Amino acid sequence: MYITSRFSGSGVWNVTQIVAVTNQKGGVGKTTTTINLATALAVIGQRVLVLDIDPQGNASTGLGIEESNRFPGAREFFVGEATWQESIRATEIDNLSIIPGNQDLAGLEVELIDLELRAMILKKSILAKQDLFDIIFIDCPPSLSLLTVNALVAAQHVLIPLQTEFFALEGLSQLMRSIKQIANGPNPQLDILGVVLTMYDKRNNLSAQVAEDVRQVLGEKVFQTVIPRNVRISEAPSYGIPVIVYDPNCAGSEAYIALASEILETSEKLRIHI
Repeated sequence: MYITSRFSGSGVWNVTQIVAVTNQKGGVGKTTTTINLATALAVIGQRVLVLDIDPQGNASTGLGIEESNRFPGAREFFVGEATWQESIRATEIDNLSIIPGNQDLAGLEVELIDLELRAMILKKSILAKQDLFDIIFIDCPPSLSLLTVNALVAAQHVLIPLQTEFFALEGLSQLMRSIKQIANGPNPQLDILGVVLTMYDKRNNLSAQVAEDVRQVLGEKVFQTVIPRNVRISEAPSYGIPVIVYDPNCAGSEAYIALASEILETSEKLRIHI
């Protein structure tokens, strides 16, 4: 595949890596980043799973999973009502599978409240068969909900998409505090894989200023690769395929491939706890 020829990274990992993709703000490119990174790694031979725990189910839509094919899905897997085999769906992309999100996730918060060790439920479900995959991306809801907390407890790493727009840093300090609390408590191995700047408009001085401000505040936590505003990124979900498959040559695809390469090149970040 043409995409593979543009990878410069060669890093690999020898235990399953679990990455929670999260930002409590919506509309920051969280799901788009999840499915395109997952696709980029799948096409170079990594066994990749997307776990869609956002009740909106946008990652499932973006990977072509119809509403009628989402049960059992993430909610049933989450609480142990469905096995891995029953929950997983293949996608049109080799090596890429998904446990789809469905509307029942919206009521899962209430179900979890009365459960003992409610923040550990997802981790227990994932541990059973996580070695089926090289890397698992958890697409979290756009909130610091109990679902997101479960993802942070289950993951080794957090990837934070951050839009280069006004108020970009708003709420980020709360997310960072939550990550620190979980790392100091139920999940000591949790770290920040990085922050990826999204929706960058090179014609707009504001984007450049926000990017500069974010790098000053967060330093090396910010990936060098920046995801641009790109019409093809916006179009791809309506066709049920990631942009790097929809139009491999567009600026958005180039950026996500570069981001995947950057992650592979700096795979020591994924080896910290191995």
